[in-house]
Amino acid sequence: MSMKKTALDASIVEKEVTTVPAVEIIELCKDFGSFRAVDHLSLTIQQGEIFGLLGPNGSGKTTTINMISGLSVPTSGTVRVLGYDVRRDARKVRQLLGAVPQETALYEELSAWTNMDFHADIFGIPRKEKKERITRMLELVQLLERKDSRVGTFSGGMKRRLALGRALLHDPSLVYLDEPTLGVDVQARRVIWDYILSLREQGKTVLITTNYLEEAQALCDRVAIIDHGKLIAVDTPQHLKQTYGGSVIELETTQPVASIEAIRSIAGVQEVKQEGKHLTITTQGAYNAVPEIINIVSQENELSDITVREPNLDEIFIRLTGTALRD
Repeated sequence: MSMKKTALDASIVEKEVTTVPAVEIIELCKDFGSFRAVDHLSLTIQQGEIFGLLGPNGSGKTTTINMISGLSVPTSGTVRVLGYDVRRDARKVRQLLGAVPQETALYEELSAWTNMDFHADIFGIPRKEKKERITRMLELVQLLERKDSRVGTFSGGMKRRLALGRALLHDPSLVYLDEPTLGVDVQARRVIWDYILSLREQGKTVLITTNYLEEAQALCDRVAIIDHGKLIAVDTPQHLKQTYGGSVIELETTQPVASIEAIRSIAGVQEVKQEGKHLTITTQGAYNAVPEIINIVSQENELSDITVREPNLDEIFIRLTGTALRD
């Protein structure tokens, strides 16, 4: 019996230290009656990266996360977390995963310390380690001085930080954050961002869903864009911009531009938008198009300003899915 147990323990350790993906999704489907929420989704998240899952409301993000965390059973396909099948090894997956849902589900009538203590008991943290771990986590999320305060008196940012500390109390390898800075002010957002970046330095894998594309650009090593349950694109934010975005030329003129169709006909021009005296032109090979654009505009107008920039992730998202992220 003891030999079998030792062999099993050794296999678990081996699984955790090898370079298996943090999350492996293979041909994943989820149906709700006749509606397919996730449609043959395949995706791999490597250990140690901060990975963003982006999609408009109803795209299948939450359903996918629920299947990764074992809260929902796939209709078909496979999900593995650090090599463990979420259906066969659900208990082990729960130990490896720390989740901060959008609704933080804190006990607001209790103190920060009691909230943490309750969570420690749920995850079976040994009594002799519990006090030290709770202290360290509260210190890490800058709430140790408020450990005895009732959570109901906390600001939104403080509650998000407490939820993050609670999720990390059992030292998970994979941390899932649903809208980590939703409803917090700019200062609190920066504190949370810094802490998320520090998780990568600790060797943890972080999976984020966010509606703030600025957040995805600031934090994520890679992002996946999904829509209607299907994978649209997966890459680094920078490479997505280079591959799908071209460049953006912004012009300020003294009068609205009349020759819009002539600009649209220039090779490499993909989209032209005019708002009053402001013209936004999306291109591939922008620098080749700039002289021709200036020539057309200057024949009828005076240019007061011209800027050539990379597209932001919001613009890429709309181009790929045809919808804004917050729709």
